[in-house]
Amino acid sequence: METLSRAALEKMMAHAVAHSATFTVWPHGEAPGAASSDAVFTPEPRYTGTSDYDRSVTGIRAPEITVYAPDKPNGVGILVTPGGSYRRVVLDKEGSALAPFFNARGYTLFVMTYRMPGDGHQEGADAPLADVQRAMRIVRANAQEWKLDPERIGVLGFSAGGHVAASLGTRFNEQVYQAIDTADELSARPAFMALVYPVITMHADIDHPGSRHELIGDNPTPVQIHRYSLEDRAEKDTPPTFLLHAIDDPAVKVENSLEMFTALRRLDVPVEMHLFERGKHGFGIRDAQGLPAAIWPELMMNWIATKV
Repeated sequence: METLSRAALEKMMAHAVAHSATFTVWPHGEAPGAASSDAVFTPEPRYTGTSDYDRSVTGIRAPEITVYAPDKPNGVGILVTPGGSYRRVVLDKEGSALAPFFNARGYTLFVMTYRMPGDGHQEGADAPLADVQRAMRIVRANAQEWKLDPERIGVLGFSAGGHVAASLGTRFNEQVYQAIDTADELSARPAFMALVYPVITMHADIDHPGSRHELIGDNPTPVQIHRYSLEDRAEKDTPPTFLLHAIDDPAVKVENSLEMFTALRRLDVPVEMHLFERGKHGFGIRDAQGLPAAIWPELMMNWIATKV
């Protein structure tokens, strides 16, 4: 993969954003279990980086999906859940930045925002899962609009968004919200699951403290730890999984991916894992430039092509 400058990447991201379209996950915008507190969705996402393409959003009550469609769809859709430590959702580094690379290969991306577990929503720690289940069903119900095969739609998650994606892949059959319309009659099981430096476990010593705090607090019960440790929740019908991590990740320990890999192998679920010596955390595409890890989008797309 050609090394690109930050300016070149931001130009590509700007083009992708300008040609994107956005719609809400829930029928009337705000999720049925959204908090009635002071949590406020930011219509114009707050810029948190050094440029207009480091956006993040907090206080989400009305989750949205932004569609990045290729000129020549290959029939495969990817629902993307960016990270943000379960405190925010980053929109560009692990969202719009992906579009030029994946669109070039024909993949249609659906980058979503999701509610935070600590914002007082009715579903509590299951609010992100409710949103991603609903998002998968909505994308599947409208697959024809984007020239997609409804059976070829997977999920891609980063960091805490990796926990959201892996929750979908392991808990797709759990009812965490009341059905609203015919879309909710569809399966929420993704065709494949791709997890990049993902938060997986809530078990002490290898957990991500910030995500664990937001999900289950500082003194969780053994039941809570098991419920949200996704290596414990994997089953034989967990979809084929791609794992990617940097060994020097100082935030989300590589053991998260190792634990998931081991659990899936034990269950004979197809799984592929790539570990890079360097990359640290949150490298996305932009911060992987100049490192061996920069090749990860090609590795992932080549793997997806063998699974759907």
